[in-house]
Formats: sequence, C-alpha cells, structure tokens
Amino acid sequence: MLIFAYNSIFGASLVLKLCILASGRGSNLRAIINAYKNGRIKSRVRLVISNNSKSGALSFAGKNNIPNFHLSQKLFNSEKEFVNAFLALLKKYRIDLIVLAGYMKLLDPRIIRKYKNKIINIHPALLPEFGGKGMYGMHVHEAVLGAGETESGATVHFVDEAYDHGAIILQKKVKVKAGDTPEKLRKRVLRTEHRLYPEAIKLFEEKKVQVRKGRVFIK
Repeated sequence: MLIFAYNSIFGASLVLKLCILASGRGSNLRAIINAYKNGRIKSRVRLVISNNSKSGALSFAGKNNIPNFHLSQKLFNSEKEFVNAFLALLKKYRIDLIVLAGYMKLLDPRIIRKYKNKIINIHPALLPEFGGKGMYGMHVHEAVLGAGETESGATVHFVDEAYDHGAIILQKKVKVKAGDTPEKLRKRVLRTEHRLYPEAIKLFEEKKVQVRKGRVFIK
C-alpha cells in the first residue's frame, strides 16, 4: 500500500453524493452499491454517467432507480457544450465525489479543475507500472504476464489530466500464479477492485484522505 499527504476537502459531511462514470459492464458500480446496502459505506450513488448508450452500468442504474445519463461528446455541437452539460449534471445532483469505474474517456481539464481532488479512479495494476494510454482492460493483464511479473494488483488514485497519473490513495497486491492467463488474472484483480474501491470511499467518508502539494497520506 502506498500512502502519502493534504487538508480535508469535504468539511463536516460524512455521507457523500457519488457520481459513477462507467463505459462498460459496471461491475465496480455494482460493488459500490452492494457496499452501501451491506453497510460498508454510508455514501450513495446519486448519478451514473456513461459515454456508451449500451453500457451495463446505465442499465443497472436504471433498474436501481438511480438517475443515469448517456453523455457523449458526439451528441453535442461543440466540446464546450458537452463539458457544460456534464458540469450541469454534477451540479444538479450536488455531487461530492466522482468515481471512475471503467470509464474509457479522458476527462476534460475543466471538469478536473472544478472537482480538484474530488475525482478518483481504479486501475487494474500496481501503478505507476502498467498504466497510461492504452493500458486498460485485458491489455494490462497481458502486459503484466508478458513482463514476467510475480505480482499485480489494483490501485485507487486521484484523477488528473493524464491517464493513470494522479496521486495514489490505496493499492492492494494480487499474486501472479503459475499458469495464469490474462483472463484468470483479470478475475482475481477484479475481485480485489470490488473490495478496494468501497474501502477508498470509506476513507473519504471518514475524512482520512489528506493531500498536500500533490501528495497523499491517510490519517
């Protein structure tokens, strides 16, 4: 686990309004909702946004009566209109923490500046290794195995203007086993993600995440 440094960003509130951004099946969205139902976290998902109209995340959100929106830049006349619509939704639902869960688009710098230190992502490897543009999904696990690594894992980190670059909040290791395939490793890492993401959200609820000069530590 990598832990580093700053001042609390959520005041006295312990129950956060979460927005989940997802492009695919939404398995981490499900894990976060289950963590709320099981009492592991207090914060609720108040909004789901996807760039993919057919994503499982939107379908699951709808079945659970969570406001959900397909928001793609292709639907707007300009990038500015798209960003304004994005920010308007976040404001309407009074979002405290934006949680990327398999979201395949790089967020616009205006969104990142507006929600500085309030946007997190989970990556299926031990950053800073095996991160960056093109390192997503099965590509990550293929790269880990191809490099002959004995460990992989999952990382929760803050989001900045570059892929998988923001300060690390939590990490958990996963052993690479003899005979592993990318699919076998993916499944074990994903199970770890499902435990780690609620754990990270709980740290924000308890105001234990601190940041100073771009570095993070846990109280």
